[in-house]
Amino acid sequence: MIIVDGHLDLAYNASRGRNLLLPASRQTPDEEGTPSVGLPDLRAASVTLLCGTLFCMPALGKDAAGYRNPDQAHAAAKHQLQWYHQRHAEAEIQIIRAAGQLTRPPTLNPLPATPQVIILMEGADPIRSPHEVQEWFDAGLRIVGLAWKQTRYAGAAGAPGPLTPQGDDLLRALDAHAIIHDVSHLAEQSFWQLLDTSSGPVIASHSNCRNIVPTDRHLSDQMIRALADRGGMIGINLYTKFLLPPAEAAARPADLQDVVRHIRHVCDVTGDTTHVGLGTDMDGGFGAECLPTQIRSSADLPRLADALSASGFTPPEVEDIMAANWLRFFEHALP
Repeated sequence: MIIVDGHLDLAYNASRGRNLLLPASRQTPDEEGTPSVGLPDLRAASVTLLCGTLFCMPALGKDAAGYRNPDQAHAAAKHQLQWYHQRHAEAEIQIIRAAGQLTRPPTLNPLPATPQVIILMEGADPIRSPHEVQEWFDAGLRIVGLAWKQTRYAGAAGAPGPLTPQGDDLLRALDAHAIIHDVSHLAEQSFWQLLDTSSGPVIASHSNCRNIVPTDRHLSDQMIRALADRGGMIGINLYTKFLLPPAEAAARPADLQDVVRHIRHVCDVTGDTTHVGLGTDMDGGFGAECLPTQIRSSADLPRLADALSASGFTPPEVEDIMAANWLRFFEHALP
């Protein structure tokens, strides 16, 4: 079985000094925890496609590290983009720019030696103006989330607000280039405004169910239905605090049944199994300690397929959730 992961901060972690050419077990733990992602782990799990982010940390306090203006965000994201291009040049990944480049069964025999990567910008501050969208598109950018924390473009989870006039302008430029929208961190008002304003494809690359974890970081049932109605995808995040309600998270670690619970809820809300997949966010500011107990690196992701089967999902449904839903979406949404 192949796997697609809708959200991994590869270049961000490389920019922090992690050597992703090594398996996670050979990388050094740091302030964000024990590493769980390396390119060898992804190959071991048959992760044939993933969305690799450009994620730049904003300065969140007077003396905090991070970017403080669009020029600094732009420089940081370009540095991360260079990492993807270098890995592509050295045949360690393959950057995907168009639907025709995707490989899927039965052509995956044998499996590709390198993961295919679609570049996703998490927080749009690195795009200094709509006029730069063409430059980013030419460099391989295919998905943009307008906000991580609040940006000059949109309100975010924990920072309610609409799309700004700058956000409206950027949204139209992204649509003109058929760039996919990632709504994962948008404030609810911005989410609905984006869906009303844009006709482009939409995903929530790494968001879970608000019905289970009641915060504005996650998707309400109404939002889940709206994404499905637009033909969108929802990638389930494996962070313990996004899998368990606060009281449960304080009492126990998450396990794979908690991941299955979010997947099943999306399926129950949408009425089928075709709009949900994985967006693990592994090493996305947290370590292996904050993953479901059965997962310690990306190499363990096939265990989720076993958990889905044990919970009553049929083999075709498991294949949809683990990979095929994302593949079908990108076949239609990419240029």
